[in-house]
Amino acid sequence: MKHTPRTNPKTDRFTYRVTWSAEDNEYIGLCVEFPSLSWLARTPEDALAGIRRIVRGAVRDMEDAGELVPTPLSVKHYSGQFRVRIPPEVHRSLAVQAAEQGVSLNRLASAKLSS
Repeated sequence: MKHTPRTNPKTDRFTYRVTWSAEDNEYIGLCVEFPSLSWLARTPEDALAGIRRIVRGAVRDMEDAGELVPTPLSVKHYSGQFRVRIPPEVHRSLAVQAAEQGVSLNRLASAKLSS
């Protein structure tokens, strides 16, 4: 019989990823919203199942303790705006590039960040 992973609407929306750990010679499961948690396994599927399982436990423990559970990045609202402080000479260089290309500094910065 094929094993079906448990699902949980409270924790399924978190940002999970699996990557190879050369140091551990295993796959490592990670959750962006819980950076202190990880799970090592021989297969990527087991690494994902493991990290999902410990996140479920962490969320349950936090709720039982009355702690605030992180909002999943996938459902968090983003305004599309953020401020970045850069050295004045970089600002000048970008302003010159934008003027030369006939675009706004905002459009130039957005294009550079997107590429």
